[in-house]
Amino acid sequence: MLELFILAVALSMDAFAVSLGLGAKQLTSDTKKLAVKVGLFFGFFQGFMPLIGYLAGVGLSSFIESIDHWVAFVLLALIGSKMVYESFGEPVEEEVSVITNKVLLILAIATSIDAMAAGFTLTLMESSIATSIIVITLTTFVFSYVGVFMGARGGAFLESKAELLGGIVLIGIGAKILIEHTLLS
Repeated sequence: MLELFILAVALSMDAFAVSLGLGAKQLTSDTKKLAVKVGLFFGFFQGFMPLIGYLAGVGLSSFIESIDHWVAFVLLALIGSKMVYESFGEPVEEEVSVITNKVLLILAIATSIDAMAAGFTLTLMESSIATSIIVITLTTFVFSYVGVFMGARGGAFLESKAELLGGIVLIGIGAKILIEHTLLS
């Protein structure tokens, strides 16, 4: 369960970083309403996308069972590396001028695509897929909700640090899976 929570936190870092930026933009006078909307959009997609990855992993499991740990490691290492790289670039929400439901939908999908690939690793964890989805959804909702408030209070400088930390953690989880299935089995 701890590993699942750590994965959920790491996957939430993209959404948290974008939430900080949205809060910092102060495009609405109702921060609480924006925080709830951002949390719902990001939480839903961060929870839904791993299900797609999980189902693909289950479907492919018989074909890649002998190398599934390598696939999980490569996917998490790539996702983590991408997050680390993006932490040094311009924030996505810099281009956002008005926060509409369409913009939130696009941002929610964009921040959760990585979670689809990470969903494959859920086939290697002890937790049920239902528990995994609930934990990832709730964790992302909380991080996104809090991120909007922190951004509104001047926490935008944390954006790149959140993405950097999330990327490093995902790489670490991938390495842990690889070590457990190669060196420790």
